[in-house]
Amino acid sequence: MPNYRVERLQQEVLREVTDILAHKVKDPRVSGVTLTEVTVTNDLQIASLYYSTLSDKASERAKTEEGLKKAVGLIRKELAKRLNIYKVPELHFKRDTSVDYGQRIDQLIAQIHQEDAKR
Repeated sequence: MPNYRVERLQQEVLREVTDILAHKVKDPRVSGVTLTEVTVTNDLQIASLYYSTLSDKASERAKTEEGLKKAVGLIRKELAKRLNIYKVPELHFKRDTSVDYGQRIDQLIAQIHQEDAKR
């Protein structure tokens, strides 16, 4: 299967799910969710949607994850209406940890600068 089709579907899913989350899903648990990336398998059966949230609290993350799991059916139904594909991929929401990783690196760099300043 040509790779451009997978890439195009990834872009479409990202755009449409972002719109669906903003306008169709009324659950307050998913109000601060930002989709960062979508990856679709080569057979177009599974889509992994990576998201980040504004809150760093573990309890808020758990609520957001629960809200997204609850909204998967609605999101797939809306995607079926909006995308012209035979079968809508199965959606798996995964928290994007790259923001946390970047913050950790920033903390380490700041710590190194502080230690250098003390010397």
